[in-house]
Amino acid sequence: MKKALNIEPDTERAPHTLLVERDRQALPGQLVDAINDREIVAAWLKEYRASPQTLRQYRKEAERLLLWLEGQGKRLTDIDRRALDEFEQFLADPSPASDWIGPPRPRYSEEWRPFRKGLSAASRRQSLVILQTLFGWLIEAGWLSQNPFRLMRDKRRRLDNTQAGVERYLERPLWQWCWQRLNTPPPVDAPPRMRYELERRRFIFAFAYLLAPRVSEMSQARMNDFQRREGHWWWQVTGKGSKQASIPVPDAVMTALRQWRAVLGLPATPSPEEDTPVIRALDGRRGVGDNQLYRMIKRALESLATEKERQGGEGERHEAQRLRQATPHWLRHTAITHQAQQGVELRYLARTARHSRLETTARYLHAEAQEWHGQINRHTLDLPDESGDDTL
Repeated sequence: MKKALNIEPDTERAPHTLLVERDRQALPGQLVDAINDREIVAAWLKEYRASPQTLRQYRKEAERLLLWLEGQGKRLTDIDRRALDEFEQFLADPSPASDWIGPPRPRYSEEWRPFRKGLSAASRRQSLVILQTLFGWLIEAGWLSQNPFRLMRDKRRRLDNTQAGVERYLERPLWQWCWQRLNTPPPVDAPPRMRYELERRRFIFAFAYLLAPRVSEMSQARMNDFQRREGHWWWQVTGKGSKQASIPVPDAVMTALRQWRAVLGLPATPSPEEDTPVIRALDGRRGVGDNQLYRMIKRALESLATEKERQGGEGERHEAQRLRQATPHWLRHTAITHQAQQGVELRYLARTARHSRLETTARYLHAEAQEWHGQINRHTLDLPDESGDDTL
């Protein structure tokens, strides 16, 4: 049975550790006060305290690595090129499953497990990207003397955290179908809880699609973050790295917000004094956490996938698979991609997405790919179609 490691960045040094400790005397050239792997990893995580979402993601990947090492009686200094391959295979298939895989539970529950399932190729790549960052820091800190990631022959392809274009988004016809299904009225005899959950789900997807927030930004949003200035509504948001931004609020957002506030029994528009959660739990008062909101969106996507699958047909099965692959962050990608397709200028897209570099936002521009595909399709052959007609 695996237990979450105490590698929080602000915890006191434990009297003993599960991993083999270093000598308490600092090594020559060591720049960080730490006596074991967990303490040095906690010091690294401390650098990300200003970005809670990043901190949680980095902690998760570091914790998986430390637990894997512990199971083999190894330390960070023992990782070589071969061990990296073994660890990547482990990420794809954590075994024995009973020790590593389980449903969401509190971190210190007896039922907590490091994985929900084996990681996809994209998720394994992301894990290695994060751990490469860790190893680079460990070398700078004097904890390690060499970086095995530099020996990966396909390092550039696998660990370069850039792509030619964003692919993890819902194409417009599939999104429009999803939105239509999300707007399906509940049954006439639906109980109040079902009505509330359906209204909340609809608002969450509207919020995600129209403002392109991250999950943490949605869960932390307050009613008075919506502010009216000179006749226009703006959303005040604190994003990654505690960066603050003011985002234009489309009319459709205010329509969705008014409908949601009516469900909550609130006036149509928020007041500056209304420091209360936007997205709320079943009691209509408390907010929801990042993980809870993540699971709510995943359940909705799974429900939509099941409904799409029932329609039958190869195309529908493919779209159902896309919906099952989708994560809540896909909604952000979908929002930015669709804005780009509708002609929103790159400089405004970057400000809405809160990207520090235009190159990041440019990945959402798919017009050139469409034009390329259209032009290359002119290069053809005279082949018979399925009906036997050999004219194209």
